[in-house]
Amino acid sequence: MINKDYFKGKSVAIIGLARSGLSCANLLHSLGARVWVTDCLDNKSTRLNSRKLRSADIKSELGKHSPGFIKGRDIIVASPGVSDESKPLIWAKGEGIPVISEVEVAGILCPGQIIAVTGSNGKTTVTTLISKILKTAGKNVFTCGNIGNPFCGEVKRIKESDFVCLEVSSFQLQKIKKFKPKVSVVLNFCRNHLDRHKDMREYLEAKKRIFKNQGPDDFTVLNSDDKTVKGLGERTRSRVVYFKGTSKLNSNQAAAVKVAGIFGISREFCERIFKDFKGIEHRMEFVGELNRVKFINDSKATTAESTAWALRNISSPIILIAGGRHKGVDYSLALPEALEKVKLVILIGEARDKIKKAFKNALPVDEALSLEDAVKKAYSKTVAGDCVLLSPMCSSFDMFSSYEERGRIFKKIVAQLVKIKCAG
Repeated sequence: MINKDYFKGKSVAIIGLARSGLSCANLLHSLGARVWVTDCLDNKSTRLNSRKLRSADIKSELGKHSPGFIKGRDIIVASPGVSDESKPLIWAKGEGIPVISEVEVAGILCPGQIIAVTGSNGKTTVTTLISKILKTAGKNVFTCGNIGNPFCGEVKRIKESDFVCLEVSSFQLQKIKKFKPKVSVVLNFCRNHLDRHKDMREYLEAKKRIFKNQGPDDFTVLNSDDKTVKGLGERTRSRVVYFKGTSKLNSNQAAAVKVAGIFGISREFCERIFKDFKGIEHRMEFVGELNRVKFINDSKATTAESTAWALRNISSPIILIAGGRHKGVDYSLALPEALEKVKLVILIGEARDKIKKAFKNALPVDEALSLEDAVKKAYSKTVAGDCVLLSPMCSSFDMFSSYEERGRIFKKIVAQLVKIKCAG
């Protein structure tokens, strides 16, 4: 690591005790910081993580936020799920305490070359592709951020010659100060996360921070097919590289090819990787088949654009399971594709009424009280050759802890359904 003494002796409060908060707490304590951790949830997951704190000197509280955990701290580290309207961040603002993200902490300490990927859609896929390309080319690569392990959990192992492929969200970028990737990638920009950002302008400003600290020796990779993203090339001091999708390469692949080219890796080499790429879990993931009905897990689709992409890439008639927590998405953007492919929409979660209104009675719509109920209803309406697609267009937090949990539960429900029907 570099800057090992940066946090030594500092008093740090970490808001949130999920994976990134746990890793950050243990890392900072090992570097000589005095650490407090607070999480408003007191459940199986937070209690388990509390037991994983590596020292009794790390003070923690669950099920509440106390002002005493914030007052007098030198730094606050906020997990991505923590809103600026949360009490700890309001208290921190009142005390004038700087608030940073876990990505910022690890970025300060990381000696390796960071490739940071952001965008409204496709971040996980592109981060994964870049990582696979570099690894196959013989590089030592750490895949971190919203996929892989938390950045803070890996930074002690990273050497100067290593690469970090990092998926970063607008929430993480909002709270960076010094974070400086060697390569920043902005894939696209569309309506998203308006449950957390007050408007699209604030959302874009957060995305732009990915290249805030870059200089002439760094690279910014931008989508020339996206007018808003293309315009960001005028705002950065780094060297700008543009990509665009073609008939042979989709936009995600084109972005990965441009990043690989920065490090001297050819397009032909990348295309060999693409041929063997099986996709990522929870993104257009084939789960199973029952009586010639396919089940697809697209739980990671939390925007209308992501769901529209999924619909375009399925040729069979579809029963779509959608819904969850609303985050400012314009669901009508998925309607043109849905009209061509979807025979029934089954809605779950808090956003049911908003999706129904956006679809304007253009499609048959049913509702379900749970994901299990939705899967059973969907299957009961299928005929041979249909597809049941979970592609929610929403975040998961009304019913699940994450899109991963939502996807895993969907797969369990399908597996159980297949087992019962086959046994019968």
